[in-house]
Amino acid sequence: MKVGMMSFAHMHAYSYANGVKRLPNVELVGIFDEDIERGQEVAKTYNTDHYSDQAEFLALEMDAVIICSENNRHKEMVVNAAKAKKHILCEKPIATNLRDAKEMIQVCKDHAVILQIAYPVRFSSPIQQVKEMIDNGELGDIIAFRTTNRGQNPGDWFIDEGQSGGGAVLDHTVHMVDIMRWYLNVEVTEVNAIIDSYFHDIAIDDAGLLTLEFENGVIASHDASWSRFTEYPTWGDVTIEVIGTKQTVKVDALKEHIRMFSSGEKSLQHVFYGNDMDFGLINDFINCVKEGREPSITGYDGLKSLEVSLAAYESSKFKKAIRL
Repeated sequence: MKVGMMSFAHMHAYSYANGVKRLPNVELVGIFDEDIERGQEVAKTYNTDHYSDQAEFLALEMDAVIICSENNRHKEMVVNAAKAKKHILCEKPIATNLRDAKEMIQVCKDHAVILQIAYPVRFSSPIQQVKEMIDNGELGDIIAFRTTNRGQNPGDWFIDEGQSGGGAVLDHTVHMVDIMRWYLNVEVTEVNAIIDSYFHDIAIDDAGLLTLEFENGVIASHDASWSRFTEYPTWGDVTIEVIGTKQTVKVDALKEHIRMFSSGEKSLQHVFYGNDMDFGLINDFINCVKEGREPSITGYDGLKSLEVSLAAYESSKFKKAIRL
């Protein structure tokens, strides 16, 4: 199978490209990036060709593309790739507004190509184990969730609202909303949120506290932030506590680590040894394309998690609950 990468603006592009290179019988045939210096550098790293012209890149013989651009360019690249008959894995969030997300889903449907959204947390082994426990009835009826996704401020275009569409709340809410929807198979119906910039002197949000209600009455809290400082031992956390009538379980998808002490700016580091979620995502996407099946994480999944994130901003702005 032949795969191309569209933009290395998002840092996940590097782990996704590494995942593609690990798979047998999968070839990374080219990289499109309008940042010529970056594109040439990564093309050299991955032993492939760089293209600065999107149309020329999409004319290549390939089965699929992986899009890791700035958030506001997802729609443009997805639409162009779909029209070029390439299957698509798109970095999250699917888009910066619901109108674009719906158009992207429809264009991919019209051109009969797969649109999968990059939510690698679904491929964390502990997160999957909890899903199995829920499906097997081991937790009883789910009553509530407590979730967090707290990391470091990525800077660059992430703190430019025109390119990102939102700050930490958009960046770090979609993952855990996706997991909760996946666990319950029901939708969020109400969102309450308090959002602001608390940790950095930036013109975009760096933290927010959300409370959610699902259509079956389950309630949830979510703590999203860029609160971790540069010298913090690890990037951050991705946690979920599932409260059931039989038992309660708590998972941190990044908890599988050893502590390493050394001299330097980070005297303590958490060295992760768990399964590679990003590789799990890439492997799943490639298998979806090979088998011609519905992706594990659909464009609709991307749309619904985006909907909750955008409702959180609306709730904070107008200081009221938002019904979906």
